[in-house]
Amino acid sequence: MSIIKPFAKDESGATAIEYGLIAVGIAITIIAVVRGVGGSLNSAFSNVNTGLK
Repeated sequence: MSIIKPFAKDESGATAIEYGLIAVGIAITIIAVVRGVGGSLNSAFSNVNTGLK
């Protein structure tokens, strides 16, 4: 039982998982924003291209 007690008190693994989840959340948000802006820019450049023809 004395071997298990240090592992029960160690929270570094939980902290690493929390930081990993935060990083994943930020990455998903960045990807969503870039895809949205990319679609808008693609549409704008298509309109400019059509206007120049």
